[in-house]
Amino acid sequence: MTTTGSAVQSLSIGEVAERTGLSVHALRFYEREGLLVGPVRRTSGGRRRYTDTDVDWLLICVKLRESGMPLADLKRFAELVRQGPGNEVERLRLLDTHKQRVDAQIQALEECRSVIAWKVGVYAEHLARGEADGLWDPTA
Repeated sequence: MTTTGSAVQSLSIGEVAERTGLSVHALRFYEREGLLVGPVRRTSGGRRRYTDTDVDWLLICVKLRESGMPLADLKRFAELVRQGPGNEVERLRLLDTHKQRVDAQIQALEECRSVIAWKVGVYAEHLARGEADGLWDPTA
């Protein structure tokens, strides 16, 4: 279903769940918590109808949450977007703070990966030489 003129696609909650990877329950939660940038339209029967713009926004929200953005920050970001132009500096500050947290997480994970790769190498080398018996044996 599309509206004439603007050709806005109308999607059911199930279709949006499929496109975003969010459950129907999560979509309702996002709406209740004010995480959407616009009101969700309803059919005359009360069923939710979403637009492609809603889906695009939800995909951004999914990535922000997956990357660890606190719910309060996501709510604030959505509120700022809903307010429209004039608060871009605050939006940028919020996103930059989150980016710094993500960068720190990535650095910590890279350090972990380095230790794991070293340990994999130690085990692979010992196994290749047939010298793995007793390797890190706490009972020895």
